[in-house]
Amino acid sequence: MTDLLTREAPAPAAPQVSRSVRLAAHAAALTLVPSGLWRIAVALGWDSGFTDEVLGPENFPGEGTPYLIGLSLLAEALGLLTLGLVHRWGEEVPRWAPFLGGRRIPVPAVVIPAFLGAAFVTLITFTGAFSWNDADNMGAAGSPDGIRYWLMTACYMPLLAWGPLLAVVTAAYYRRRRRGR
Repeated sequence: MTDLLTREAPAPAAPQVSRSVRLAAHAAALTLVPSGLWRIAVALGWDSGFTDEVLGPENFPGEGTPYLIGLSLLAEALGLLTLGLVHRWGEEVPRWAPFLGGRRIPVPAVVIPAFLGAAFVTLITFTGAFSWNDADNMGAAGSPDGIRYWLMTACYMPLLAWGPLLAVVTAAYYRRRRRGR
């Protein structure tokens, strides 16, 4: 009987995540896949059309390979964190985690980094889009042209949706968690 009294009461169930918010979270995570695949292909030796000393095909695979693959994996891992905004593990630390397992995650601990991330990613990607063809970017000598230019552009274009999608999903998480208190 005393054991029942010392246990924490289960947290109230949060309102359900709407289908559109769930789709937005998955779309946010998927926006990173094309650019990641492009970087991994370059890292493994695919001729991306760059001819300079850094991204030229003669440099890959090589010293820069772990960097390009690591960058792709890190970016995708960050994108996958968006799924925590629509799943239980974004509200409660999984029970198997040492010390904190089973504890509710404070809303600000999720919302503040997620909104800052959304703002940062939006700023970076939109700045990159506006300077994409500048002389020190894709307009530089030795940059891809023709089909390779368009392929790279198509692979990086979905990143423009990452920040706004993350912001939408974060706002929905905030509203849901606040109502579910």
